[in-house]
Order: sequence, then structure tokens, then C-alpha cells
Amino acid sequence: MSPAPQLYSLYQQLLDRSLVMLRFATEGQWDELIACEMEYVSAVQKLAEITQQTEPSTVIQDQLRPVLRTILDNETEIKRLLQARMEELAKLVGQSTIQKSVLTTYGKQGGHVLVPQGSRDTPTN
Repeated sequence: MSPAPQLYSLYQQLLDRSLVMLRFATEGQWDELIACEMEYVSAVQKLAEITQQTEPSTVIQDQLRPVLRTILDNETEIKRLLQARMEELAKLVGQSTIQKSVLTTYGKQGGHVLVPQGSRDTPTN
């Protein structure tokens, strides 16, 4: 029996999942993206198992090539969006660390307000 129908089906599932993942990443739905990614990885593993058992013919490979190209393009865009999100989170963590440091520093002053002293050349009344 030819593995072609099963391969077509698996590649279509991968394409569908990659489109959903791309939509989630574009919309900033990170939890949903992660949940969908688990299914995606499972489908990739299943596809790898099938192709190890029986290598697809060159005709099938040629027919699947455009689908695979689209899947890879989607993955590239998802990675780009994830990298941008990671940079955004890193900035937020950095800002939070600075705020905590400032609060800790001012908290150690025990409520005392520091006022600059007048210069020695300025006459006092």
C-alpha cells in the first residue's frame, strides 16, 4: 500500500496547524500558540516515522514541496514573532528590576527626605 494518501493528510495537518500557530503568534495569543505547538510537534514526529519507514517517491516529494515550503515560511515568521516577544519581555523584566532596585534604595532611607545643602558661598539669613 502506498503511503502517499497518509503523507498528503499529514502534510495538510501540519500546514493547517502552522497557519493556526501563525495566527496565534500574530494576535499575541501566546498560551494558545504553545498548546497548538504540542499538537504540531506530535504531527511532525508522526510524519518523520512514516518517512523513515518508506521514503516517498520523487513524484510525491515534488507534489509536497510547495506545502513544505509554506510550512517552513510559517515557522520562520512564528520564530520572528516569538523573538520579538522575548525581547519585549526582556525589556519589561529589566524595567521591573530597575524599579525594584530604586524602591529598595529609597526604602532604606526610612522615610527621610534628602534635601541638597546650600553652597558655602550663599549667605544664610
